[in-house]
Amino acid sequence: MPRRITILVLALALSVAPVLVAQGLPAGHPAQLEFSPQRLARIDTLIQSYVDEGRSPGVVAMILRRGTVAWSGAFGMADRESKQPMTADALFRIASQTKAVTSVAAMILVEEGRLRLGDPVSRFIPSFADARVAVATDSGRTLVPLAHRITIRDLLTQTAGLSYGTGSLIRDDYRAAGLGPAAGYGWYLADKNEPVCATMDRLGTLPLAAQPEEVWIYGYASDVLGCVVERAAGMPLDQFFQERIFAPLQMHDSWFFPPDSAGHRLTAVYSVTTEGTLVRAPVGPLGQGDYLAGPRLNFAGGAGLVSTAGDYARFLQMLLNGGELDGARILSPATVSLMTVNQVGALYSQPGFGFGLGFQILEDPGLAGDYGSVGRFGWGGAYATNYWVDPTEELVVVLMQQLLPSRGLDLAGTFRTMVYAALIPPARTQGY
Repeated sequence: MPRRITILVLALALSVAPVLVAQGLPAGHPAQLEFSPQRLARIDTLIQSYVDEGRSPGVVAMILRRGTVAWSGAFGMADRESKQPMTADALFRIASQTKAVTSVAAMILVEEGRLRLGDPVSRFIPSFADARVAVATDSGRTLVPLAHRITIRDLLTQTAGLSYGTGSLIRDDYRAAGLGPAAGYGWYLADKNEPVCATMDRLGTLPLAAQPEEVWIYGYASDVLGCVVERAAGMPLDQFFQERIFAPLQMHDSWFFPPDSAGHRLTAVYSVTTEGTLVRAPVGPLGQGDYLAGPRLNFAGGAGLVSTAGDYARFLQMLLNGGELDGARILSPATVSLMTVNQVGALYSQPGFGFGLGFQILEDPGLAGDYGSVGRFGWGGAYATNYWVDPTEELVVVLMQQLLPSRGLDLAGTFRTMVYAALIPPARTQGY
């Protein structure tokens, strides 16, 4: 092997060490995992350029193949004002990446017979039995009954008719109930001085944005699902996550609200201005949030978790493995397969994609104009975090940063391009 390639392989192998120590993930040489070391090095250059040019304050990212870390890195600052460098064990608000964990929690209960996908939500949250849908009229709006009841499956597929309450027909109702425009950008519940089921009980009295199963609409469905998990399991959502998911998977750095001992690792949030510059986000729901100081009562299954890149990679590796990691069986392979196929037909309108039980699914890479194999699944979070799993390529990829709003930042897409561009079979690595 040429000396330059040897040095690159060694440097890349060493770069993963901090994450491995923290998360117990095995290290591998990129070339042995069919990655070109030179092409992986382009990712370092890419991310560092975003930091140097002031487009992202700091990033932690990981690439796993076949359960082994091929590449990882920590770039920039966790807190620019205090000059705190980004580290592999930095904590990130993962917002809607929480939805995947809540979906897994629900499917654990489905496997145990305590939930069924066809169960009505009103079985667990009675206020949804009388839900109404807001419909526009010439004089304003009218409220009409549900065409059929909302089910657990509707929550998992985001087809329950539940938005984030910011549409013109319903926003005043939601604002008055402390939701929608009164909840940050709509999804923020960490400042609520009440348990999540109290919030969801109130949500059930508010008008829906659409009839269930008629449109794919993004909103509070996973928060409702979190309350369903609480009531079906007979315990708070944070306890269920800890006992049934985090502890078995050795995810020691994932919480709704980090303990005081870990608070110093929570990365600061920044905003991209309309001019494209970075400023520190304000305190409160539109910025730093109430994850360290606040009521610490509302365990929001839609957007509430804080985690690390390594912890979330372990969660995703469990899914790639068919529901198991390091001897801990969370779900059956059949359940993971069910979760990661399109469940909504043509309701998910993004070309080339479908939506499963908690995940976006790549169905046609050509139509989507995106890298990845058919069946790639993933999602992201409002703070500009992103992840995907490619079962065909045996890939798990996590990208963490903290930007709210991110205003057109294209790092995730370019990062994905470079990951796949670096994946080259052994016979073709020479000269790359």
